[in-house]
Amino acid sequence: MASPTSPRTGRYIIAGLVLLLIVLHHDYWNWDNRNVVFGYIPVTLFYQVCISVGASATWWLATKIAWPAEIVEEAAHAKADEQGGRS
Repeated sequence: MASPTSPRTGRYIIAGLVLLLIVLHHDYWNWDNRNVVFGYIPVTLFYQVCISVGASATWWLATKIAWPAEIVEEAAHAKADEQGGRS
């Protein structure tokens, strides 16, 4: 059984967040809303700002949770080889 912090579980979490953002992005219920937030921002614009912040947080989590460790290791080895060749 996978632990809660395993890469496979993390990928499922990220995929779920992406699907949630896709569904929430279609805000058809706000189209006729004429209310404003903070006295001047239309609700629909504020909603899209929140979606953008959510997308940024999801991408950050994707890089922290689901990023393949092999890529980091290969880059570290390539950098070490490059620096070793200069000496």
